[in-house]
Amino acid sequence: QVQLVESGGGLVQTGGSLRLSCAASRSIFSIVAMGWYRQAPGKQRELVATITRGGSTNYADSVKGRFTISRDNAKNTVVLQMNSLKPEDTAVYYCNAHEYASDYWGQGTQVTVSS
Repeated sequence: QVQLVESGGGLVQTGGSLRLSCAASRSIFSIVAMGWYRQAPGKQRELVATITRGGSTNYADSVKGRFTISRDNAKNTVVLQMNSLKPEDTAVYYCNAHEYASDYWGQGTQVTVSS
């Protein structure tokens, strides 16, 4: 099992940047994939970005070129750097850890982008 704690959310203007961090309670070295998902009011949770144990990344089309995911296995953290933010990026952002038989989620952090 692993506990995940997100931080770094907040209010930012259109075009601004935020850096989200996800701290894991144990080593993430062996975790198959880490990722960020988001859920806007009235919408389903959607994938934002993932990074595998080997470092391969995957992004939603809506964030490609603006967001960057990275993982630091030594610090047990995953970071989502978000640039050129848009109002449609407003959502609660959740950190995810995916292992072969289980998925773990953080409590979420609110990101609000004002127009």
